[in-house]
Amino acid sequence: MAKKYFTDKTYTKAKHVVSGQYEGCQFEDITFQKSALNGCVFLNCTFSGCNLGNAKLKETSFQGVTFKNCQLIGAQFDNTQEFNFGVRFRDCNMELVSFTDRKLKGTAFKRCKLIEADFRGSNLQDAVFTECNLDQAVFERTDLRRADFSSSFSYHISPEDNRLRGARFSREGLEGLLQDYGIEVQ
Repeated sequence: MAKKYFTDKTYTKAKHVVSGQYEGCQFEDITFQKSALNGCVFLNCTFSGCNLGNAKLKETSFQGVTFKNCQLIGAQFDNTQEFNFGVRFRDCNMELVSFTDRKLKGTAFKRCKLIEADFRGSNLQDAVFTECNLDQAVFERTDLRRADFSSSFSYHISPEDNRLRGARFSREGLEGLLQDYGIEVQ
């Protein structure tokens, strides 16, 4: 059965979204919490004020998608389609999200709460974390070359377990890089 195709539509306070392909669509103030978005395709779409907490995202495709002021608690982005995966986040609550082994090169995270986010094995080259709270976020075997953490805070990143060449940090953030060495920064 062919997927339904929707283009350039705005969905506001809808109860659910039909499985299909959405291109250039706007989703505003919709609760997708625990919803099954499995297999949906979102191309150049924007989610504003939506709740995707613990939504089922198996094989969901996000290409050129922007999330603004969204609740994404527990979202498993590592279950989504890898092909052309491209997302941006602004002012989102992303506690407990998982991006394990995900290609996130150049991804922008702006004023996001990424508490206990899982970035193990991810490629975050050239990613920008602007004013993000990264308390207890997990970075292991993560490629952070040229990533910008200069305005973010509460991160703990081991220089031995991650690729950091060219990454940017503030002086105030040095403690998060030296924590494993027992060095006290004053």
